[in-house]
Amino acid sequence: MRTLLNILWLVLAGFWLALSYVLAGIICCVLIITIPFGIASFRIAGFALWPFGRTTVPRRDAGAGSLVGNVIWIIVAGWWLALGHLATGVLLCITVIGIPFGIANFKLIPVSLAPLGRDIVASGDRTAF
Repeated sequence: MRTLLNILWLVLAGFWLALSYVLAGIICCVLIITIPFGIASFRIAGFALWPFGRTTVPRRDAGAGSLVGNVIWIIVAGWWLALGHLATGVLLCITVIGIPFGIANFKLIPVSLAPLGRDIVASGDRTAF
């Protein structure tokens, strides 16, 4: 079932959302000082491309650096990525078939706002690596 949902997700919203994360990652990697944000953006692009069956968990070793980085991320790129998820989620929730995909979009909003200090794991595995 997860595979079918992921394939439908890829067609309806996943490709374009993942492309926006890749674009944000490329921009962050061009600006040398924001390379950690680019790496986080590429990591989330994979999650946005194939979200069903995976979730995010807080990292145990995340500290003040992650907090400061997340504040900078929200200002630089997080707000417009979260806005994209919100708009796509609302549009998908209009139809009954799109409701699971809209919920998946809403699930991606917190990680799009604060990607640092989080790991993406399989849904059954709740421990960070």
